[in-house]
Amino acid sequence: MNELSCWRGVVPAITTAFTQAGDVDHDFLARHANWLVDAGCSGIVPLGSLGEGATLTFEEKLAIVRTLVAALGSRAPVIAGIAALSTGEAVRLARECERLGARGLMVLPPYVYSSDWREMGAHLRAVLAATALPVLLYNNPLAYRTDFSPEQVAELATEFPQVVAIKESSGDIRRFAALRALLGGRLQLMVGIDDALVEGVAMGATGWIAGVVNAFPAESVRLFELARSGGSDAAMELYSWLLPLLRMDTVPKFVQLIKLMQARVGQGSEQVRAPRLMLAAEERAAALRIIDHAIATRPRL
Repeated sequence: MNELSCWRGVVPAITTAFTQAGDVDHDFLARHANWLVDAGCSGIVPLGSLGEGATLTFEEKLAIVRTLVAALGSRAPVIAGIAALSTGEAVRLARECERLGARGLMVLPPYVYSSDWREMGAHLRAVLAATALPVLLYNNPLAYRTDFSPEQVAELATEFPQVVAIKESSGDIRRFAALRALLGGRLQLMVGIDDALVEGVAMGATGWIAGVVNAFPAESVRLFELARSGGSDAAMELYSWLLPLLRMDTVPKFVQLIKLMQARVGQGSEQVRAPRLMLAAEERAAALRIIDHAIATRPRL
């Protein structure tokens, strides 16, 4: 694998499709991944927050990686999300995903427990030492209550050469400037929240780990290309159309909202895994007004 191929362009944090019985829908998952790559996406990230990774068993996670690796072959890399309640399980997951053919890893802090850098650093070092795959660090303090400062990221990148990128989801766009000041071009910078895409690219991001792309891949890829080639002026018309949808990626029920988008465009169902429930009543109706308006005014690319 070209070391940079995973970390450039639009890389969906793919949703996990479930059947009505609550099982992982592997057939749809394979079709969905190929549809996204057909639209110009450069890789696939399963098992993340949008993929409802915290609700998946260890064996389900391995089965999802196995399905995606087989479905995509050499077309695009699978970058497996690595998160668990314990360090030992995260280490096992990293090793198994490498064995199954994942071509990169997105490493998260542990679920539930958040603490100081001594403990979080030890957790990350254990996972990094367990694999030879290139690694994308995932910083999302709003979701995981653990914030990796630019200095801490630089410490890990200096110690572990396979740390090649960071998904920055703090919402503080100044982090990109801080990372570049510390590391120059050593890390590939990836936008991790949908409604900061144009701003992140302006600050040097080379990639976008995206959510709404699961329903609108052609528009997402085009937006990224416009932002990279022409800046905010070139991207603003398409960005303005897409922003009401992108903002749905940054709220607590983002999984339900993005799956509702998928259902409306014929690319999946609203089915989620408890404790999440599908949207209902006025909450669902309000979301549909936004989604259906976007579909009705969808631009010609």
